[in-house]
Amino acid sequence: MVILFVLLVLAVLVTANWYLWRRLFRDTTQAPGLVRRAGAVLIAGGWVLTVTALVAERTGAPFWLQRVLAWPGFLWMALSIYLLLAVVAGEVVRPLLRRFLERRAGAETAVRQPEPEPVPAGTAPTPDHDPEQDAEPPAAGPPSLPSRRLFVSRVVGGTAAALAVGTVGYGTYGVLNGPTVKRVTVPLAKLPRAAHGYRIAVVSDIHLSPVLGRGFAQKVVDTINGTQPDLIAVVGDLVDGSVKDLGPAAAPLAGLRARHGSYFVTGNHEYFSGAEQWIEEVRRLGLRPLENARTELAHFDLAGVNDVSGEDEGQGPDFVKALGDRDTARACVLLAHQPVQIHDAVEHGVDLQLSGHTHGGQLWPGNLIASAANPTLAGLERYGDTQLYVSRGAGAWGPPTRVGAESDITVIELASTQA
Repeated sequence: MVILFVLLVLAVLVTANWYLWRRLFRDTTQAPGLVRRAGAVLIAGGWVLTVTALVAERTGAPFWLQRVLAWPGFLWMALSIYLLLAVVAGEVVRPLLRRFLERRAGAETAVRQPEPEPVPAGTAPTPDHDPEQDAEPPAAGPPSLPSRRLFVSRVVGGTAAALAVGTVGYGTYGVLNGPTVKRVTVPLAKLPRAAHGYRIAVVSDIHLSPVLGRGFAQKVVDTINGTQPDLIAVVGDLVDGSVKDLGPAAAPLAGLRARHGSYFVTGNHEYFSGAEQWIEEVRRLGLRPLENARTELAHFDLAGVNDVSGEDEGQGPDFVKALGDRDTARACVLLAHQPVQIHDAVEHGVDLQLSGHTHGGQLWPGNLIASAANPTLAGLERYGDTQLYVSRGAGAWGPPTRVGAESDITVIELASTQA
């Protein structure tokens, strides 16, 4: 079954990329030549870079090589998605544009060829008179069908390419420019009046990597500190790489500042990157990891569980250990990377779960897939007596690009219903 699935994926990729080459390069040129060959090299080479970048990241290739491959490889991944979407959308425009040109050419032909004026009765042409001398030179007719098709293909292909490049460029600028700040008020019935207005800065999915490095981490830290939170919650997927490679990139996290400290739980990508080493590293940077653990703050309990990906290493989530013996009369806020963990949170009487993982879909229409795989894609929703807030995340996985899912850091302001 695995082999069949891989073959199916390869068949889809090959077909989609052949279709791209055909519409963007074959249909826009009159004959085989340099442009068609260059297009084939561009598309095939882009995917070679993408696959190589992914393999290099997962296999721990030399970090310099990961950085060389990551930018072109991951950007091609995003660009190919929007090239395909734009070209497919162009199939709707193509016949309409062709029909418009045909009608316009027909109308111009009718105007340029008026009916001949009638000759009065009894009038005959003189012997030396040539009627063809009085006729205007024939007007240029409408372009032939092949040239019209070529023109339409160039217009549609050029527009599709421009739209795709613009979309990816804007989406990449948005990520590199840093996350925006969202503010959400969450009322908790068990929260005492003294804690009304308590602010938790929630950041997830920073995804430090060969692409998003130390400078990006510093932007995230500066943005969080600018909100002056009471507590900071880093809810997983901090990194895509080892401590050896990305430790310097994560160093700015030591500058996080909050009255009641910074806390961390693992995401699935930590388990691809050496979770135990990263837990020790974030502890060294001043964050407190909550590994299936709970701490009792002045006005509520703060708990954290490991990501479900830790189960393969015997380090999965343990809700009983984190929540089993707590005082249920106190409000409880749970840090759990994936929204799917909400069902266990409901069973254990959690008041508010803070999660990430979805990226809000990251690249539209990826939100449709992410919505199907998660109970909540982004934002605040209620499940019984438990509320779930899902952040879209601060960074990006793979392409440093977001389309239709702006990156964010969320300041959760707890509200007491007794206030």
